[in-house]
Amino acid sequence: MEMLSTLNPQQVEAVKTTDGPLLVLAGAGSGKTRVITVRIAYLIREKGVTPHNILAVTFTNKAAGEMRQRVEELLKGERLNSFPLISTFHSLCVRILRQDIEALGQGYTKSFTIYDTDDSQKVIKACIKDLGLDEKQVVPRVVRAAISAAKNRGEDVELFASRIEHTDEKRAATARVFKMYEDRLKVANALDFDDLLIKTVSLLRRSPEVREKYNERYKYILVDEYQDTNPLQPSLVKYLTEKQQNICVVGDDAQSIYGFRQADIRNILDFEEHFPDAKVILLEQNYRSTQTILDVAHAIIENNVNQKKKRLWTSNPGGERIFYFQATDADGEARFVAGKIEEHRRRNPNDKVAVLYRTNAQSRVFEESLRRNRISYNIVGGFSFYERAEVKDIIAYLKLALNPACLLYTSDAADEFRTV
Repeated sequence: MEMLSTLNPQQVEAVKTTDGPLLVLAGAGSGKTRVITVRIAYLIREKGVTPHNILAVTFTNKAAGEMRQRVEELLKGERLNSFPLISTFHSLCVRILRQDIEALGQGYTKSFTIYDTDDSQKVIKACIKDLGLDEKQVVPRVVRAAISAAKNRGEDVELFASRIEHTDEKRAATARVFKMYEDRLKVANALDFDDLLIKTVSLLRRSPEVREKYNERYKYILVDEYQDTNPLQPSLVKYLTEKQQNICVVGDDAQSIYGFRQADIRNILDFEEHFPDAKVILLEQNYRSTQTILDVAHAIIENNVNQKKKRLWTSNPGGERIFYFQATDADGEARFVAGKIEEHRRRNPNDKVAVLYRTNAQSRVFEESLRRNRISYNIVGGFSFYERAEVKDIIAYLKLALNPACLLYTSDAADEFRTV
């Protein structure tokens, strides 16, 4: 096949291993997205699998969109009556719940509203007030984060409350807010973002009929970035693969950095325990970096106690040596960066330089240092489209039109609508 001709032997093996559980351990820059997309095209073109029966799941809408475009390009010219579902975990859950949430038996209807972070925080703030709690002691933002973390661990109100120690007054107060918050969501026929996963897993666990329906629908499942899954997402995969185990997960335990979002590295480390017949394929050839970069990265990651062993290599040139600088404070770091940019510009005036930082709040010191050195710069990023005031206003009107009950416990929003 032409589309296999650009792949290395390990990538080809991963594409052709279509039946049964498969773990593809793909190091950074090893072409994992290409493997996933070619595998989908191979299933359709060579194995004759109906596109309708293929599901690919990733973590962001951007990644899902890029994957969809690549598959479309690979299948150009094919006459297809359907297309594989390529989505995020949460989009998949919305799709399932919109069709079958009533089988959950908790009083929700298919026209449920999805609350965003601001909506959730308004309801939580109202709960704190109605319970007579002090917002300075029981902070809405902190409570919302605690509830979100609990849901992503798969904990309901009762389990969360059962883990409270007698002396933990703040956690006890959070549990009371959690209970009222859940009650008010149900009355409003609303789910928050974290509910999408926990309600879908609960639905599949409780309803054999719904579980059977989606097992028949999705006969080949692919999951990207498996190292970033939380405790609920493997449960979702388990229920969807109950009848067949044509499940391919792709990930790299060396790139697991989202523990603060409840990602659980054990999901990828223990994949072979969950699927004893699993085959494991290592993608170790890197196409992106120099060998120097790979050697330094390996020297760091090999100290991990629990890991899947692999060693990345590349046919790229060796590259320049890496150096490390530790500043005494943020200002010193920014001055150092600006100075290195100045040095580089004197040697290569037409080159562009990128400065990567962890959080948006860090940009200020770099901007000040660049300004002092009269170095022009451009900040990439900004507010999310959906966080813009005008967009949120339009979405609020649409939510009201679809489900008036969603404003029962968001008094601020209700007051805003009354003044229009």
